[in-house]
Amino acid sequence: MQQKKLGQLFDVSRYTLGGGGIGQVWGSTSQGEAIKTVNAAYEAGINLFDMAPLYGNGEAEKVMGLAFPDGYPDAVLLTTKCLLGAASGVDIEGILSSSLQQSLALLKRDYIDFFILHSYVVPDDWQTKIPHTVLSKIAVTSSTFNHYVIPAFEKLKQSGRIRAWGVTAASTQVTNLDIISAQRRPDVVQCVSNLLDSAGGMAIAAEKPDPRAVIQHAREHSVGVMGIRAVAAGSLTSVIDRPVAANSAEQIDFERAAPFRLIAAEMGISPAQLAHQYALSMPGVETLVLGVKNREELAECLAAEAAPDLELSLMQRIDAAVRD
Repeated sequence: MQQKKLGQLFDVSRYTLGGGGIGQVWGSTSQGEAIKTVNAAYEAGINLFDMAPLYGNGEAEKVMGLAFPDGYPDAVLLTTKCLLGAASGVDIEGILSSSLQQSLALLKRDYIDFFILHSYVVPDDWQTKIPHTVLSKIAVTSSTFNHYVIPAFEKLKQSGRIRAWGVTAASTQVTNLDIISAQRRPDVVQCVSNLLDSAGGMAIAAEKPDPRAVIQHAREHSVGVMGIRAVAAGSLTSVIDRPVAANSAEQIDFERAAPFRLIAAEMGISPAQLAHQYALSMPGVETLVLGVKNREELAECLAAEAAPDLELSLMQRIDAAVRD
């Protein structure tokens, strides 16, 4: 598998195996199949694995800890994350350190390559319809991020327990861009990378998203880009293989993508394969995080990576087919 340099850091495979699938966020699988999927991904050339405590309440990290019983190969790179919840600033360093330690124990490793903030970063004075009781559990303000989160990440970096840190750029556009261009900027960002430009159910801002501008901004500031949600949480596949509400963002996206599925059928490939080929062809995406839960889904993604990047004319045709 081809590799690219992730920002100013390490050479990584074009695919990253995400923990959502093996942690059973995207449908059920067995632990045994999840372990075999990790092994198959590594054998196929994938060297970056993206974990988090939230992926199956630690299940994804348990799977990774079991996948290499004789120790991790030197080439393997790992991420994990932390959702801070309704934390006060003075408690953040301790929360991050404790969460990291728990993840390392499950992963059976004494350091992590990338430690990523799983909370949203929102403006201090942000006006939103999201109840404060909910927002406080999933987001931190920009001032808290700057005054407490960044120093805590940097301290962990200096200690050698992490090698780099990052954020998920899925907040308001101005916040996403400000984080990337700040003097103390992340080493890497995870950013939505799909043909709908849709964050689906993880979106918290009412504004129309523009993740491609975030990706370009990251490129300009030498921040690594990990693309996420290539199949838009299942909306860009043949069928969403888990129950979703009729008015959910995923169902709305699925219906919006009907013309895209016709194009995939015309090409004789599955919608999921074409969606991954599209995301891999997006400028600036250095590695694409897969949400697969078994070896069959992984094989479909590997076929997309082995295929040539899509021609610009085809990408433009797909764009025109799904635009509102």
